[in-house]
Amino acid sequence: MRIHFTGKKSHIKYFCAGVIAGTLCIRPIYANAQPKPAVTETGVYFNKSLLQNFQSNTLLHNTLIPHDHPLIEKFRKQYMCTDGYDYLSKIMKRSAPYRDFIIELLEAENMPAELLFLPVIESGFFETATSKSGAVGIWQFMRNSVGGFNIHIDDWVDERRDPWKTSVAAVKKLKWNYSQFNDWTLALAAYNSGVGTIRAAVKKAGKADYWYLAEHGYLKKETLYYVPKFLAIAEILSRSEELNIDWGKTEDHQPTSTIEIKRAIDVRLLAEELGLESEAIRKLNPSLRYFITPPSVKYQLRLPSAYTEAAQAVLSQSDKLLIKYYQYRIKSGDTLYALAKHYGVSVQSILNYNTGLKPETLKIGKTILIPALKSVGTYSGKSTAQAGNFDGTHTIRQGDTLWSIALKYSVSVELLAQKNNMSVNSVLKLGNTLKVPIL
Repeated sequence: MRIHFTGKKSHIKYFCAGVIAGTLCIRPIYANAQPKPAVTETGVYFNKSLLQNFQSNTLLHNTLIPHDHPLIEKFRKQYMCTDGYDYLSKIMKRSAPYRDFIIELLEAENMPAELLFLPVIESGFFETATSKSGAVGIWQFMRNSVGGFNIHIDDWVDERRDPWKTSVAAVKKLKWNYSQFNDWTLALAAYNSGVGTIRAAVKKAGKADYWYLAEHGYLKKETLYYVPKFLAIAEILSRSEELNIDWGKTEDHQPTSTIEIKRAIDVRLLAEELGLESEAIRKLNPSLRYFITPPSVKYQLRLPSAYTEAAQAVLSQSDKLLIKYYQYRIKSGDTLYALAKHYGVSVQSILNYNTGLKPETLKIGKTILIPALKSVGTYSGKSTAQAGNFDGTHTIRQGDTLWSIALKYSVSVELLAQKNNMSVNSVLKLGNTLKVPIL
């Protein structure tokens, strides 16, 4: 049985604490409750009208959920205190800018409303949350798990930080997990440890029952606690009105929409053109590693909806570059590696902005453009003394010359030859190694 969202879509605008009344608790909490004001006397925000648009019994309200299970009770007791309620309130307030968006996704896919609470245990609704294992964002996607979800990760963006884009991906992923097991507790366990892991556990146990797997040692500790913790917190948040857990008003945040950016722009310069605070744009685009959109892929820039038309007008002006650069003139001994390190960009970023530039044959006196991602002084280059001891090694490859290697390691060709007991015009043999400075 799945939860059924009913009523007009506009009502989704304010997701009510308590929409899953009866879902996880032994008795329906609001079954006989009378309608209450949208804002309580204490100023805690709710929207009671939405409750009427949901069935009180959802997918998870069935005999397969042992509500008195010791693991559920463990987390229930942990969070059912004043500090726990304050903690959950702060987390739910963080979700306000995109909470309605997630609810509408769940409604559209006819999925349990409780899944809104999954980021509470995944990330605390921190867009930039990063786990020890490298999972990122409110839904905690690993780098190797974003395939097929149109999520880009490169020098410029990490779209795992985008709560709108990853919410679409997470809902798809959860729905697919459910299709594999036809059971939401197993689907949730698979979200934590992977479908393959849970499928193997089920096969080994001979039983597709999360609680059986949990009680008979078929799950790793993290997954063992993951589902009970989620169920306990979902139960508590479903009682937010009763427990005075304030989620915050979604209408305190301006409606947003996206516009397609096909070139690199500095959003700080765009903000100036629009009369917006640059931080306002940055907060809506947490996937940007810097204030600059990617130069080589299309990027959906999120803005307050009231400013999208003006932004498109600014962007349509081809004479407005909307990006800051450092201009740098190549000197003897310079390498792209050293320049990239100094200016805080990748070598590839410099190559992207300087068509035809070749790292191995930099032309002295040529002026190149380097994206200004941070404020630094002009690169002064490395002197021979700064090159340090020749404690590194370089394996000779096709196309290498002493000259190109000297440029790469920011030393004079004469010193490189001297350190390797060679002459400047010595013939290099493929596969041999040379002593070079450690960069």
